[in-house]
Amino acid sequence: MPGAVSGHSHRPTTKASNKPFKSRHSTKGALRNAAKGKVAEERGVRKTPHQQVMSKFDRRNRNKQLQLQKHKEHLQETSIFAGKDGAPRNVAVIPLCSDGDATEAIKSLNASIDIETEVPEGAFRVLVDRFKQKLQYFPLKRDLTACLDAARIADYVVLVLSAQEEVDELGELILRSVESQGLSTLFTVVQGLNKIEPQKQRLSVLSSLKSYITHFHPEQDKVFSLDNRQECSNLMRSLCSTTPKGIRWRDERSWMLVEEVKFGESTVLTGVVRGKGLKADRLVQVGDWGTFQVEKITAAPLARRKRGEEGMNVEEGAEEILDQPTEDRDDLVDLAPEEVRMEDDDDDEMNDGMTTMTTSKKGVLLDDHHYFSEEEPEAYTAPKKLPKGTSKYQAAWYLDDDVSDSGSDMEEDDEMEDDDEEEAARPEDGEEGLAGYAPTEAGQTEYPQTEGGFIQPDADEDAKQLEAFRKQKRDEAQDDLEFPDEIELHPHVLARERLAKYRGLKSLRSSPWQEDEDRAYQPEDWERLLKIQDYQASKIRASREALVGGVAPGTRVHVYLKDVPATIQQSYNPSQPVTLFSLLRHEYKKTAVNFLINLSADAAAPIKAKEELIIQCGPRRFVINPLFSQGGNTPNDVHKYCRYLHPGQSAVATFTGPVTWGAVPTLFFKRQVPGSVLNEDDEPVSNLPLSLVATGTALPPSTSRVVAKRAILTGHPYHIHKKIVTIRYMFFNREDVEWFKALPLWTRRGRSGFIKEALGTHGYFKATFDGRINPQDSVGVSLYKRVWPRSAKQLDAPLLDAAALQQEVDEDAMDAE
Repeated sequence: MPGAVSGHSHRPTTKASNKPFKSRHSTKGALRNAAKGKVAEERGVRKTPHQQVMSKFDRRNRNKQLQLQKHKEHLQETSIFAGKDGAPRNVAVIPLCSDGDATEAIKSLNASIDIETEVPEGAFRVLVDRFKQKLQYFPLKRDLTACLDAARIADYVVLVLSAQEEVDELGELILRSVESQGLSTLFTVVQGLNKIEPQKQRLSVLSSLKSYITHFHPEQDKVFSLDNRQECSNLMRSLCSTTPKGIRWRDERSWMLVEEVKFGESTVLTGVVRGKGLKADRLVQVGDWGTFQVEKITAAPLARRKRGEEGMNVEEGAEEILDQPTEDRDDLVDLAPEEVRMEDDDDDEMNDGMTTMTTSKKGVLLDDHHYFSEEEPEAYTAPKKLPKGTSKYQAAWYLDDDVSDSGSDMEEDDEMEDDDEEEAARPEDGEEGLAGYAPTEAGQTEYPQTEGGFIQPDADEDAKQLEAFRKQKRDEAQDDLEFPDEIELHPHVLARERLAKYRGLKSLRSSPWQEDEDRAYQPEDWERLLKIQDYQASKIRASREALVGGVAPGTRVHVYLKDVPATIQQSYNPSQPVTLFSLLRHEYKKTAVNFLINLSADAAAPIKAKEELIIQCGPRRFVINPLFSQGGNTPNDVHKYCRYLHPGQSAVATFTGPVTWGAVPTLFFKRQVPGSVLNEDDEPVSNLPLSLVATGTALPPSTSRVVAKRAILTGHPYHIHKKIVTIRYMFFNREDVEWFKALPLWTRRGRSGFIKEALGTHGYFKATFDGRINPQDSVGVSLYKRVWPRSAKQLDAPLLDAAALQQEVDEDAMDAE
C-alpha cells in the first residue's frame, strides 16, 4: 500500500477568498492596524538646524562664513605686527651646544634674504622688506637666566644645535627649563652640517638631531640647516608669516621686552607694549630687579624721515603722556596694616585665657575636646565585668571585687562577640584586606598570658630590652614605608612636654581641627596676610580688570619707574635681556601660597621638606623653604605633612609669598655642590652647581589650609590575654600614660583599641582592642600638630652663580668645624 506524500494538501473547495476592499479614506484605526506599530521615516527632517540636510548652496555659504570668521580672527591676532608702526616679532636664538654661536646663526638667516647687518650684543631690530615685517633678534649665550628671561617674552624661539658636538648637561638644563616655563612657537636649526665628511653621513646626523629634539618636542618635524640658503629662506618666511602660538599666563598680563634703559632721577624703560593694556596704576615686575611703581607712561615713537623743503630731515616724535597713576594706584605694602590686629584685642585676650586654660588641662586634645580634665586624678572608669543577661539596674549593685575574672559567665561591656568568631572586614584593616584569623594568634607564643597582678620589671633589665628592641626595629625600618612618621622618645624625656603642641584626631580627613589651640604658636605676621574668601571670583575680577583701559598693545612707550635703587645701575648688563611684566591687582600682597610640585621618577634623590629651593613662577623668582603636604580636598581642610618628596611623587609646596592669579607654570631649582649627587652606580649625576629638580603649577592660596605634621609613637605587646594586651616602650612614666589616655590605638594589621589603665611607673599600660592581635604586631598612636609655612625671599642673583655657591660651601665648612 503506497504511503501518503509528506507535506501535500488538497486545495480547499469550500472557501472563497474575495478581493479586499480598497478605500482612499480609511479610518485612523484601520491605518493603525495596517501599520502594525511601524512608524514611517520622515526623510530630510532633522530636529535641530545643525542636523538638517542643507542644500549645496547653503553648505557653500556656511563654509564661506566660517572662512571669513577665521580670517578675521587671524587678522586680529596679527594686527599688532601690521603697518610701519607695528610691533616687531621677538626672536630669541638659544645655542644648546658648547660650539653653538647665536650671532653666526642670525647672520646666516639674514644673508638668505640679502640682508647685511651687524649683530650687536642685546636686542636689535631688522627690517625685512621682502615680507614687510620687522624682526627683533636677541642673540644669547649659554646662560640659564638670560635664556629663561628671553624665552618667556619671545614670539619665536630658535634652538641652535651642532652637527659635531652633542648637547651637554648645561644645554639640556636650558632646554628643559625653557620648555617647562611655557614656550611659544619653536624652530630648530643645525650649524656645521657641511663640515661632516663623508657627505653620506649628513643625513644620518640630521636624522639623529631630529630624533633628539622630537623627544622633547614631538611637533618638531623639521630641522633647518644654516648651511643651506634655501632652508634659511624658508625659515625666515615662517618667522615673518606664522602666527605665534603665545603663552597663556603671559598673554593675560601686559608685558614688554626692554629695548633701552636710562638711569637718572627716574629710571626710564623703553619698549613696545604687548599682551594686555599697560596701566600706570598697576605695579610692574622688572626682571630680577624687583617690583616698582610707575610714575608715568609716555609715547616713544621711532624717528621718521619727513621730506622738507631742502631734502630729507629726521624728526623725532613728540613725547606725550599716555597714562598716569590715579587714586586707585597699587602700593608696595605686602602685609595688612597693624591697625587690623588692634581690632581683635578682645579675641587676643580670649586666646590668652584659652592658652592658660590649655596648660592646666590634664589630658591631650582629641578632636575638639580635652578629656580627663576634671579635678579627680582618675576620670576614666574601666568597664565592669558582669554576668550575662545583667541589666543596667542590676549592674549598679555589682562591685569590682565581688565578681571573679575567671568565671565563664562573665562578659565585658565592650565585647559583644565571642572571641572565637571571625572579625568582620573593615576598610581600615590595611592593605592586607581583612584582619582575619592567623595561625600565630592561636599557637604558642613567647609572650606569656596575664596571670594575677602586674609585676614591676627591673629598671636596668628593662633598659637593656628597650635598646635591643629599638636596634632590631631600626634595621626593619629601612625597608618599611608604612610608618614614615614614627619617632622614638628617650626614656628620660617626658612625652607630654616633648609633644606639647601635638593633638589627637580620630580621623585626619574628617575630624574638626580646633584652630584656637594654634594661636599661641602662629607666626607674628600671620593675621596680617591676605585672606581670600572666594579665589575663583577674585581671580576673574582681577583678570577682567586687565582687559579694559591702559596703553594699547603695540605702542612704543617710555615707562618711568619710581624709587629704583642705585645698586641696579651698577649691576646692569646691556647684553642681558630685561623684561617688564605688569602685575595684576593684589599680586604683590603676601599670603600662604600653594604650588603643585611633581618630582620626576628619574630623580636621583628625594627632596627634604624645608630644604632651600629656588622657585620661578611667571616673571618672579624666589628662594623658598617649602612645606610638603598631601594634595586633594578634605572636608576639614587638613592635609598631612610630608617630610620627604620621593621620586615619582607629587605634593603641595606651601610657603608665604605674593599671590599669583591663575595656573602659572612653576620651576623648582636646587643649588648643589658639583658632583655631590650620586646615582646607584656611585657616579655623579650632574657636574653643575644647579639642577632643575621639579616642575609644578600654581594652586589657589589659602591661610585656612592646615598642614598637620604627624608623629607616631609605637609600642610593643608585652602580655596578651585575648583582646586585652599589656603594651610597653610607648611611654616611660605613668603620667604620660594618663595624659595620652584618650587617644585611640591602632596596629599595623588594622586593629583599633584604647588605653584601659596604666600599670606601674615605667609607662606600661593595659589596652583593649577590637580583636586579637599578633604578638609580632606593632601598636601605634598618632599625634598631629600644625606646622607654619616660612616666608620667601626674592632672588637677586643669577641662577648659575658659581662664586656664590662656593662661598656658601666654605661657610658651611667653617660652621661644621
